[in-house]
Amino acid sequence: MSILMDTVRIAGFRGIRNLEISLPRITVLIGTNNSGKTSLLKALHLALGDYSRKLSDEDFHIGADDKPVQEILIDVRVIPIGADSSRVPSFSNEWKAEFGDRIKAEANGNQYVAIRTRSKVDTTKGGFVTSRVTLERWTGSISWQTEKNKETKIFTPFLSISFIAIEAQRDLHQELKEKSSWIGKVLSYIDYDDTEIDALESLIEELNEQTVAKSPELTNLKTELERLSQSFEGSGNVEITPFPKKIRDLFKNFSAHVGESADNTFPMEYHGMGTRSWASMLTVKAFTNLIAKKYAEEVKPFFPILAAEEPEAHLHPNAQKTLYRQLAEYKGQVIVSTHSPYIAAMADQSELRYLKKLVGGTVVRQLRRSIQDEERCRLKRAVIHSRGEVLFSKALVVCEGETEEQALPLLFHKYFGSEAFELGISFIGVGGAGNYLPFLTFAYDFSIPIFIFSDGESQIVKALQKTYSSVYGETDINTCDYITILDSTDFERYLISSGFKSTIESAIQELDGDTAIQEWIDKRNNTHGRREKTNKPRCSSCNQDIYANNLRDYQESDGYDKALIEMIDECKPKYAPLIASKLCELSPEKLPQKIIDLFQKIKTNAGI
Repeated sequence: MSILMDTVRIAGFRGIRNLEISLPRITVLIGTNNSGKTSLLKALHLALGDYSRKLSDEDFHIGADDKPVQEILIDVRVIPIGADSSRVPSFSNEWKAEFGDRIKAEANGNQYVAIRTRSKVDTTKGGFVTSRVTLERWTGSISWQTEKNKETKIFTPFLSISFIAIEAQRDLHQELKEKSSWIGKVLSYIDYDDTEIDALESLIEELNEQTVAKSPELTNLKTELERLSQSFEGSGNVEITPFPKKIRDLFKNFSAHVGESADNTFPMEYHGMGTRSWASMLTVKAFTNLIAKKYAEEVKPFFPILAAEEPEAHLHPNAQKTLYRQLAEYKGQVIVSTHSPYIAAMADQSELRYLKKLVGGTVVRQLRRSIQDEERCRLKRAVIHSRGEVLFSKALVVCEGETEEQALPLLFHKYFGSEAFELGISFIGVGGAGNYLPFLTFAYDFSIPIFIFSDGESQIVKALQKTYSSVYGETDINTCDYITILDSTDFERYLISSGFKSTIESAIQELDGDTAIQEWIDKRNNTHGRREKTNKPRCSSCNQDIYANNLRDYQESDGYDKALIEMIDECKPKYAPLIASKLCELSPEKLPQKIIDLFQKIKTNAGI
């Protein structure tokens, strides 16, 4: 049985005006730059670590009146958990002994400890003063700042709860020189008894003597330096020590060597930043293992909270995944802030917390607990694993076909003068109207605007109406500000019917030759085409739709247009890029109207 920091409330810290976040044992913070991920980690550092010594004016939130708030308030709730990390009613005996009468209970008997951290300007001495107390009760989330709550005990951060902050800027090579670094703290714990020190220093002395004796250069240097004895009236002494003679001095030049084999290792300074950053994080694990062992020897509880900022820095994708797996094995609580879609995909969906900055401050979103397992699996497969970049998007645009998927980003650049990714917009082809659901679920739960560019066939519109309303509530998709529907057709047919037939013709002729369209018509006219579903009632025995053979007749009034559509449908990957390129040759105001409608909705509702 252990404990968990399961809920945190923050007010008045940096860009966070008022925020509540639930934290599982492993939490992965995602979101765009400047969304509040670092602020959240620093706030936790202030509440449970030593960040109060680094507090500055810039840490106080600037309110609507452009003035800084008077105080920073952070509430943390600690609960008991079982082996599966789920909440249990009461703390273990060892934690009861540690927390004492700071433990409170809810109406149902579930125990917790509530810790409040308050930081404000010290008007008497200057600087800032930070106090920590425990609370009599854990209040409702709406009024937690203002509701009267008895502050019962002065709280000094327990050494048994160790908050370990791993900064985004880390380098083991540099940290080897700093006593305050995690590797420095590990080295400071090294302790030999007098007998061991004497034995080791004797070995070093012998090593120094042999090294000098076997080197003519060092022997000559020692001989010349012995002339210094003249300044000591013949009583001086000179030693050449290639290796530090005292154990206490060994650590001044401590180094770590890494390589592919024992015979092929190099000092840390010869490795790239990825290896040095990774090694820095692993030294934290070494430190916590050391502390945990000491606490175990004293039969005391120990709970480390590891907060790592951008662990993926300088690492290739597979190394990022490996590092995340190593962090997840950490014995304690782990909070990771990341911009890596690979790390986000490794996390369980229940571990993701999406931070977003709004006008009123930072908000946090997460996947609904009520989502069905099948839908959860589909979401992970279709969105998080396959389209990890959408986790960091400002808005999503989804469409059905391959032509739209290739054309819309290009036309977006033409219309707005910027690449979609520069503005945080992700375009996604879902491969059919039936595949919208996981993207809508993801966008809804994480409060990301999602725009739909849909084909207009009646069955597709009907299915979209049902799917969209199942996520967003009853909605008229024909008037929705986030949905653009083509006129009773698909994208290619819409282009032809909207005056862009020449664009389709030009793309085909450029790829297949000037006579390609006529050759297609001559070869396939009066032959059977794709079978089409009829309006007849379903089969009474098998309940299947009734289909009929379709005889091509390119001599009909719309026969030529049908030929163009069939050519495109037969090989969309071939034609789609060139069609998109041809549309980009138009001026923005000459683009197809439905595309202009889509872009205007994005401009209005995505804030670009």
